[in-house]
Amino acid sequence: MSKYDLIVIGSGPGGYVAAIRASQLGLKVGVVEKAELGGICLNWGCIPTKALLKSANVFEYFNHAKDYGIEVKDFKADITGMIKRSRDVANSMSKGVQFLFKKNKIDQIAGFGKLKKGLKVEVTDAEGKKTDYEAKHIIVATGGRSREIPSLKIDGKKIIGYREAMILEEQPKKLLVVGSGAIGVEFAYFYNTIGTEVTVVEFLPRIVPVEDEEVSKALDRAFKKSGMKIYTSSEVTKVDTSGKGCVATVKTPDGEVKMEADIVLSAIGIDTNLEGIGLEEVGVKTDKGKVIVDDFYKTNVPGVYAIGDIVKGPALAHVASAEGIICVEKIAGKNPQPLNYNNLPGCTYCSPEIASVGYTEEAAKKAGYEIKVGKFPFTASGKAKAGGNADGFVKVIFDAKYGEWLGAHFIGANVTEMIAEVVVARKLETTGHEIIKSVHPHPTMSEAIMEAAAAAYGEVIHI
Repeated sequence: MSKYDLIVIGSGPGGYVAAIRASQLGLKVGVVEKAELGGICLNWGCIPTKALLKSANVFEYFNHAKDYGIEVKDFKADITGMIKRSRDVANSMSKGVQFLFKKNKIDQIAGFGKLKKGLKVEVTDAEGKKTDYEAKHIIVATGGRSREIPSLKIDGKKIIGYREAMILEEQPKKLLVVGSGAIGVEFAYFYNTIGTEVTVVEFLPRIVPVEDEEVSKALDRAFKKSGMKIYTSSEVTKVDTSGKGCVATVKTPDGEVKMEADIVLSAIGIDTNLEGIGLEEVGVKTDKGKVIVDDFYKTNVPGVYAIGDIVKGPALAHVASAEGIICVEKIAGKNPQPLNYNNLPGCTYCSPEIASVGYTEEAAKKAGYEIKVGKFPFTASGKAKAGGNADGFVKVIFDAKYGEWLGAHFIGANVTEMIAEVVVARKLETTGHEIIKSVHPHPTMSEAIMEAAAAAYGEVIHI
């Protein structure tokens, strides 16, 4: 029987990052993966969707070329070409993980991993052959998949999840997107931009409901301006797929509505992959589809750990990676700090982009803070105006008493590249005054952060 210091089940951004860090720390590591290295993120999530969104962004530039003094004729969206590029990017990234495994002397074990008592992992390969592996420590990082509900059973053809949405053979004329979290609004933007008639249905009172209310309203306006139909406080109760397309029955505040579409995209969240991996057999405790862990991702079973989508916290790639590093550093005898779940950035890559971290204005008030709020619109930004991307704003929230940076909420072009400044500043306990006095380059989009901080303290110059 092969023996390891650490076996990781799952090679997504939690699993493969944990494996590499463990190898750097001198552990002998094996990673069990039933599909492609890199997991959903690299192969069917974060990376290929961003490739598709870039194609939509380029197409949008062509549509507005005249605004930049450029004349472009005879262009069209080629969904087959866009999807091919997306798959090529994903395949390239997966090969990159293979290279990193070789570089770090990590064993790739192909097959489906299942926990067994005595810190063993049973791996069933594609031919059905079972092999046992033994380890001093095991990390479970099996991730998640599209959530299904009775009224939206995914058939892969007419009712689809995010995976199928990335590889459609034909561009739908009409698309109904159910759910307006990051997955829903990103695909809504992509298909709407290339010419599909898109309708978004959201159960909660506003789209992107986890974001600050002002950001939600701004995205709602932008989407409606681009031609999308948005239904909030609404629920798809059933979908009839017996005809050529789909007919969805939607319960709205104004009554029941029938909506026709070629395809319905279910984007109502994810379910965790906990089935069949031996958790019950070895006695690992779970609660509501999540593995129960401590601050360093230990389960109740000695030597067994869990990270990523299957534990508490947001189901985000960078969160899983951070958890994996903390987990293996603790295993290796280091002294890592527990992860601060209130300083994790969230990014949504539709257009306009959304980026946020920390408290929303509403949450800060509910937490009992007296706050100072500053906003700076991109209509007042020279760089945004010059780039033709003046929609959106930067909003910052500070504790009025001590100047602590409580939260930040951005909507606009490329704001996902700007949010890290806030994450680092909050980690360093930077105050609003220190941001105001930190010289930001001009003209940049990022100087809007300094201007918004100045607005919170009545010192803003350009509005």
